[in-house]
Amino acid sequence: MHRIQELAAGLIARVEEGRTLTEALAAAQRSTELSAGERGALQDIGYGTLRHLGQLRFILRELVPKRLPSDDIERLLLVALYQLAHTRAAPYAVVDQAVRCAEDIAMGRLKGLVNGTLRNFLRNKDNLLADAGRDNEARYNHPRWWVQRLRAAYPTQWASVLEMSNRRPPMTLRVNAGKLSAEDYVAQLAAKDIKARIIKGQAVQLDAPCNVRDLPGFAEGVVSVQDFGAQKAALLLDVADGMRVLDACAAPGGKTGHLLELAQVKLLALDVDAERLQRVEDNLQRLGLSATLKAADAAKPETWWDGQPFDRILADVPCSASGVVRRHPDIKWLRRPDDFAALGKQQAAMVDALWPTLAAGGKLLYATCSIMPEENRQQVDAFLKRHGDAKLLKDEQLLPTSEHDGFYYALLVKKV
Repeated sequence: MHRIQELAAGLIARVEEGRTLTEALAAAQRSTELSAGERGALQDIGYGTLRHLGQLRFILRELVPKRLPSDDIERLLLVALYQLAHTRAAPYAVVDQAVRCAEDIAMGRLKGLVNGTLRNFLRNKDNLLADAGRDNEARYNHPRWWVQRLRAAYPTQWASVLEMSNRRPPMTLRVNAGKLSAEDYVAQLAAKDIKARIIKGQAVQLDAPCNVRDLPGFAEGVVSVQDFGAQKAALLLDVADGMRVLDACAAPGGKTGHLLELAQVKLLALDVDAERLQRVEDNLQRLGLSATLKAADAAKPETWWDGQPFDRILADVPCSASGVVRRHPDIKWLRRPDDFAALGKQQAAMVDALWPTLAAGGKLLYATCSIMPEENRQQVDAFLKRHGDAKLLKDEQLLPTSEHDGFYYALLVKKV
């Protein structure tokens, strides 16, 4: 266990340096030989520690009011506190292995501190957890400024949004309508003892996550993993055979594949990151679908547009990803309050640049995985003021629920 604790503490360090948890976890798994069980444990502890970081930091400050003499010891204690507070790991083993880890930090001088802190937590666990519940950052496990912003934006829903954002996310599938009905696919899952239910249309939610290798037909493109909220994008864009379609920020390709499943369209998929664009290609190959892929900046059409207007544009713009923090708990700790101004400029610049490439009568779907109004309806209202030939057909703010993550969609049409 001590090796997993050490690696998990390293994940927290990489996130504190500004790397995403996904990147940090992938790097740790590449650099160390781990069994399947160890890989799962590392992922659980890394994600769990960041999911509960507000509470864990509060408790650690209560246990050790003074600044700890080593950042490495602080991260180790956060990891061990997560195990003691939120997992079924044997407390004696967690403490013993954390002390063993401490032997390699600060020449072992802080072993006593680690041992005493963790045993003190076990003696006062109930009181410490109760105290944490009275502090907003600790109770909701989001930065204090984030809690305040959501409270202002959603006066009656903010607490449930935060609570949902701290849950483990559901695993939802999109059944390829061209190959199988959702009802038939649920029957195939049942035959493999995988419990699932249809949410709506082709969206199927599993009772418990599983490895994609265990999903019947996954390798053959019968089904894809995609959140129910994300599946709404392609449906809102109402593509039809023969249309010219632009997916302006395509990676990793979930929405790209969905668009191509719905109609035989001529689709151009862009992404500024060539490496991420390869994931789009991999997804399309698995689905048996094809599109034109180009590594380019959607905000600079002069570098990629051939002058032929598009009938439909999916503008999945860069955003804070505040609607998907339960899948990426590092996001809430990496974001800063002033990030939104810079993101807003990017969002406005991209949609303004894409608008001239849309045909008269064509539709553009402005999409984010954000729940912050300044990235969503406020951006759309400002866009409508800048473009007199644009009309808002509909918009929808999805807040995180048991069925989907947080997304925003605004469907715009170019007046003829």
